[in-house]
Formats: sequence, C-alpha cells, structure tokens
Amino acid sequence: MEHISPKRTYILVWAVLMCLTALTAAVSFLNLGPFSAPVALFIATCKALLVVLFFMHAKYISEKTTWLVILAGFFWLLILLSLTMADYVSRLWT
Repeated sequence: MEHISPKRTYILVWAVLMCLTALTAAVSFLNLGPFSAPVALFIATCKALLVVLFFMHAKYISEKTTWLVILAGFFWLLILLSLTMADYVSRLWT
C-alpha cells in the first residue's frame, strides 16, 4: 500500500525550501571567511534531505531499501573517485 501525504505537508516543505534558498542567498553576501563553504554546504544538505525525504518519498519506504540506495550511492561515489584519481596519477607533470 502506498503512503499518501496531505497537500499541507508538501506546501510546508516547499515553504521551508524557499526559506532555505533565501537564506543561502543572504549568507552569500556575508563575509564568513573560511566558514562560507561549510555554511553553504550545510544549507544545501538540508535542502537535499528535505527533497529526498518528502518529494522522493524516502521517508515512507522500507529500511532495507533505504540502506540499499545508500550503499549503491557510496559505491558509485567510490567508482567516480577512483576514476578521477586514476586520471590524476597518470598525468605527466613536466
């Protein structure tokens, strides 16, 4: 049986996403020094988490499926990083 979320949930998540987007834009005008990137990444992670949990319905699927997707994502990241490092190591540095 599929979970059906009320419209209010989607509207609330959308409003939070808009607030976080405005916060990202506001923070970009502040000089936070070395904390600029971590703050921007934290806000982006929060937005991504909201999108995945509510709009992609990850909140309502089984725990086994969630772990499978997480492991597949890390495996794909490992492939991408290993290919990038293979290219980086094989370059001629003249």
